[in-house]
Amino acid sequence: MDFKLTQEQQMLQDTLARLVRDTYAFEQRQQVAQSALGHSAPFWSQLCALGLTAVPFSEAAGGLGGNGVDNGLVMTELGRGLCLEPYLYSQIYAGGLLQQLASNAEQTALLDAVITGDQQLAVAFEEPQSHYCLEDVQARAEAVNGGWCLNGHKVVVMGGGSAGQILVSARTSGAERDEQGISLFLIDPQAPGVRRRDYATIDGPRACDLILEDVQVTAEQLLGSLGDALPAMRYQQGRAIAGQCAEAVGSMQVACELTLEYLKTRQQFGAPIGKLQVLQHRMADLRAELEMAASMAILAACVADQPDSDTRSQRLSAAKFIVTRAARFIAEQSIQLHGGIGMTWEYALAHHAKRLVMLSHQLGDDDHHLQAYAARLHVA
Repeated sequence: MDFKLTQEQQMLQDTLARLVRDTYAFEQRQQVAQSALGHSAPFWSQLCALGLTAVPFSEAAGGLGGNGVDNGLVMTELGRGLCLEPYLYSQIYAGGLLQQLASNAEQTALLDAVITGDQQLAVAFEEPQSHYCLEDVQARAEAVNGGWCLNGHKVVVMGGGSAGQILVSARTSGAERDEQGISLFLIDPQAPGVRRRDYATIDGPRACDLILEDVQVTAEQLLGSLGDALPAMRYQQGRAIAGQCAEAVGSMQVACELTLEYLKTRQQFGAPIGKLQVLQHRMADLRAELEMAASMAILAACVADQPDSDTRSQRLSAAKFIVTRAARFIAEQSIQLHGGIGMTWEYALAHHAKRLVMLSHQLGDDDHHLQAYAARLHVA
């Protein structure tokens, strides 16, 4: 198998790397994290101007026709820069759902705005009791006056505080964990009955809890077929998992680079501590875990856009499991090899460690994906 990037992919990677390096210094990132918006509007505008917000979308929809590998290249560089922008959730996850399910002129116009970056989206699928199960939906939508009335509570909506539209899952029929009867609605966060509790997560990006109390939506705000949204939700979450694995690999790369540089420069008894063989062995362990995670992230990127199947889902779960374990190992060992400075607020490594831990709990942790992988094993 040829793992070399095409000329276009190399240009895409170089463009992102240069943009992040030149405009997203760690000190600037810390200032942006403290802002009310929670991410950099100028940086998002630059992504839009370079056409990078259009990468995950097909050419037929007006995008650049990027595949899973292209998305992975973007997310890797954003991960290296600890970028706070909700690219994964807006462009890949929610944008993918909108592209797959848009069925009327209003939704198509919204898709155009998302592709150009003029509109940001968010997904609100998690509930207090759901624990990564997309089919565990207690929020309900009842048909009223030709439209729908929504009630429910969604949690940890990444980028929800700044999103112009939020994709909300709600049950239109069936019991709490039935796979049928789940529908998707486009919700205006400013609509009557919608309340957001905005907060910063431990690693910097902002999220919100979404409370819906008798929220009235029109029939045009139903996304896709009534009661049949779960397959699309699972498919697009798979694409998001592939992107998240790539983001984690980018962050792990920087954590390893920072750790290696520290071992080379930290002096003890007149010599760099990196000369100690035991620390060299531990650094080799970090690199081994990184290479394994990078390989699995490539696998996830290659299968992300394949038709839905048990094999695709199994490989994505395997990738998320391996990347999550590697991310946690590298975060912990990098801090151990640094000592106290590894947890200093002013030092980038501490924030990469937090980011890696946070990523390991989003879109399913390692235990969840190990169970999902095992459930799809077919006994001969």
